[in-house]
Amino acid sequence: MNYWISILFRVIPLAMGAICLSLGLYVRSGGADADHFVAGHVLMSLTSICIALFTTAAMIIRQITHTFSRSWMIALPILGYTAALVTVIWGLLVLRQDGAPSFVAGHVVFGVGLIAACVSTVATASSTFTLIPKNAHGRREDGPPAGSYSAAFGRGLICIPVAAAAISAVWAIILLMGEAETPDFVAGHVLMGLAAICASLIALVSTVVRQVRNLFDEAERWAWTFWVLLMGTAAFVWGLFVLFGSDRPERIAPGCVLLGLGMICYSIISKVWLLALVWRRECALANRIPLIPVMTCLACLFFSAFLAEAATGDSAFFVPARILVGLGAVCFTLFSIVSILEAGTSGKS
Repeated sequence: MNYWISILFRVIPLAMGAICLSLGLYVRSGGADADHFVAGHVLMSLTSICIALFTTAAMIIRQITHTFSRSWMIALPILGYTAALVTVIWGLLVLRQDGAPSFVAGHVVFGVGLIAACVSTVATASSTFTLIPKNAHGRREDGPPAGSYSAAFGRGLICIPVAAAAISAVWAIILLMGEAETPDFVAGHVLMGLAAICASLIALVSTVVRQVRNLFDEAERWAWTFWVLLMGTAAFVWGLFVLFGSDRPERIAPGCVLLGLGMICYSIISKVWLLALVWRRECALANRIPLIPVMTCLACLFFSAFLAEAATGDSAFFVPARILVGLGAVCFTLFSIVSILEAGTSGKS
């Protein structure tokens, strides 16, 4: 990988994180009303996902550019998990405050922190990423290669996104059982969408772990990709159902945000699909896969533009219009990750 390109792919997550943080602070300072409070907090929390994605980018790039050391193997996951933990704690603290805005914002920030923990797990699983292209040129019968982590460690990594998805989904179901109340309705639906992203990251972590340990087989080549596609489609369809299934005025924000969360799931497909496509086979179109998160990013940003215009006549569109910008930033950050994966698995230097 070209040196300056490697720098660019590490700058992108940090730049997108800076955008989420600065826009969140700007929105939060724009007023003391509920809309500014919720949108500002959610945007700022998305910074943690960008930080976690930076650790993933740095972990892989330093390996394929031969600048990796044990200190990076320790420091990068610590950075990612710290950002996730701070966000989770922040969400719980906001949740303890009085008022519906704090109730909604606290739940969403907490869920975003769980996603950041899942992404940090991708970085940790990628600590021996260079074994993947080596294993791809070998046989499954050769077993786990020297230098790969243990089976117990691999299972532990997979359990993290599983636990995050379960916590998000169960909490969302509990909230939706009281959906007659507006805060429960909004927080429950968004938290369910965040659970879909955590569930999608199960596929990515599992794929990386099993390829590093040379256990990835033909039966699961497309299973994980279809799983992420299912999660993304479920979030997207759920968003449409929320938007058009009732005439509740508070449906606008969670419905639109669910559509954006579906776009993030579709962005995750690019990574899972790429790793499956190039495993022990050649794929001439592998270098086109990074276009997927670019398209989902544009979809979020264009949708945000329409919502911002709609917000001039109906304040219900204010929050999703701002949050969709942050989701677009996350999608673009995922573009840098899949580009790095493509370079690493293709053997580009």
